[in-house]
Amino acid sequence: MTDNLPILSDGQPIIPRQAESDGQLLELWLHGRAAGTIKGYRADAQRFLSFVNKPLHAVTLGDIQAFATHLDESALAAATKNRRIGVVKSLFSFAHRIGYMQFDVSRPIRLPTVRDRLNERILSEVDVQRMLAFERQPRNHAILFCLYGAGIRASELVGLKWRDLTERDDGGQISVFGKGEKTRVILVPASVWHAIVSLKNAAGDDAPVFRSRKGGHLHISQLWRIVRAAAIRAGIEKAVSTHWWRHAHASHALDHGAPIHLVQATLGHSSVATTGKYLHARPSESSGKYLPI
Repeated sequence: MTDNLPILSDGQPIIPRQAESDGQLLELWLHGRAAGTIKGYRADAQRFLSFVNKPLHAVTLGDIQAFATHLDESALAAATKNRRIGVVKSLFSFAHRIGYMQFDVSRPIRLPTVRDRLNERILSEVDVQRMLAFERQPRNHAILFCLYGAGIRASELVGLKWRDLTERDDGGQISVFGKGEKTRVILVPASVWHAIVSLKNAAGDDAPVFRSRKGGHLHISQLWRIVRAAAIRAGIEKAVSTHWWRHAHASHALDHGAPIHLVQATLGHSSVATTGKYLHARPSESSGKYLPI
């Protein structure tokens, strides 16, 4: 691969410089990622750069450790702190990998272990049924049905167009373009399908399935407010988000005997190990049952 590169006197090839500034490096690092990831990573990287207030070439291990200490002393959730350090490590690793920096000064930094609290974010079947029963607005009712019945992400739901829906027997299927820029097709039960298609009326194929008041696609922040209002209406005090419905889909499907690989495919998990976390979050068996107590 280096046959056509200029050679130094010591026999080593001259590697073309890939970035001329920190700003250009940042854009190379973000290129090709999902829109939501770009927004989050850029914000986290800018927070770090504002904290150290120096060019990347001048950043030391001590600077990154100071940033990690600053995060530890903040009131941020452990997962948020972990993500921000992970973003910094990713940026420096990329900079070193493409030859922009001679060393990856972030390599000695270890990401802290974050306690798994997935079990706290899984709605019970009773909670799900209460939220569905108390939601009287047809669009919002269909939204809740879709989040639960299809297990899709918030970004996938708000991006749906009518051309993404296809009738199948007494139900239908939904095609979503999801995380990792992958398309997957999800079969949905008849109850979910009918709740969704009741909204179509005379809408064209390119019209959004779930419309905002102005007629365009719903914004994710609007979706969050719909879900939160439904939780309050059902008497649920926890800060329920759209992703809790995805957790509920996975957990309840597994509880009722769905094969784990089927749940993995429906949710679009890259690894069955990710789906397996739901089995550990709500175990159905325990060795404690076998103790003589």
